[in-house]
Amino acid sequence: MSIRYELIHECKQSGARYGKLHTPHGSFETPVFMPVGTQATVKTLSPEEVKDLGAKIILANTYHLWLQPGEDIVKEAGGLHRFENWDGAMLTDSGGFQVFSLSSLRKIEEEGVTFRDHRNGAKLFMSPEISIDVQNKLGADIIMSFDECPPYPVTREYMQKSVDRTLRWAERGKKAHKNPDTQALFGIVQGGEFADIREYCAKKMVEMDFPGYSIGGVSVGEPKDVARKMVEYTVPFLPKDKPRYLMGVGSPDDLIDGAIQGIDMFDCVLPTRIARHGTAMTSIGKVVIKNKSYERDFTPLDPNCGCYACKNYTRAYIRHLIKAGETFGQRLVSYHNLQFLIDLMEQIREAIRQDRLLDFREEFFLQYGYELTL
Repeated sequence: MSIRYELIHECKQSGARYGKLHTPHGSFETPVFMPVGTQATVKTLSPEEVKDLGAKIILANTYHLWLQPGEDIVKEAGGLHRFENWDGAMLTDSGGFQVFSLSSLRKIEEEGVTFRDHRNGAKLFMSPEISIDVQNKLGADIIMSFDECPPYPVTREYMQKSVDRTLRWAERGKKAHKNPDTQALFGIVQGGEFADIREYCAKKMVEMDFPGYSIGGVSVGEPKDVARKMVEYTVPFLPKDKPRYLMGVGSPDDLIDGAIQGIDMFDCVLPTRIARHGTAMTSIGKVVIKNKSYERDFTPLDPNCGCYACKNYTRAYIRHLIKAGETFGQRLVSYHNLQFLIDLMEQIREAIRQDRLLDFREEFFLQYGYELTL
């Protein structure tokens, strides 16, 4: 078996799960946040730094690596782990989200999707078989089925047709998968905001018996309460003995609420993206470091953080770097933000083990400045 999920404890207060996921490149505790390394690198940080932060699993993006340098070059290098010098676990997405989000000129047919390269407009074609073949060559421990990620909102009729096609594509991808003993292929549950379509899709995916399941179609522009319902509609129909992955979610409130809903794995570009624009997540809320109020602030980014950035540099210095367009400033805030989320996940896991995740949510929300409404 390429991966194995071990459910260790369920929080008596919230129902959240604490467990372990065992992969060919090591085991790690869940719930877990996975830093995103789109082009085989977590932006501005070295793999060694990401490892020092405590990350056990990172992502890479199939679409971007397919275009450059190409999956054959990565395979020749010995796979993504060797190519980017990462010895922990790794996950690749299917490329589907980029096919649908980056290209306005696309044609969806049963065979696959014809679309344009976002860089130069060249005509491209992606199918379930091509996506799986690329991911097989990239060599990540966990890979994703090729699916359609519909925009929000769409009609019920559109969503039903889309989900039926996603299910057929999942079956084709499963048949095309060459390395089931070393790479775990996850099924992706779609269905938008329609409870019955989500249930239908989840049940059909579970019948196909994937080693894990993703919840897709979240973080595509829908309001937070709708996103929460999408998860709520899906989780009850997923098996307890397999990992559950909520794709593209990474704000602190969403991580806590997702864990309460029974999610095991999260990923998002958010911590590094906002860092590059000078926004830090801290124990006392967001800090927009460009603000003039930090010009003479010689305290750390976060007074309660002991990361490299907070131990060695001040808000005033980091503000200067960001305003000057210096990449070192972006690196420092990226480092801190990832440390913040990795530490937050450890606090979530500890709260689950102590059967007090709802109490932890209340304490965190009050300190961070979130509204307490569920």
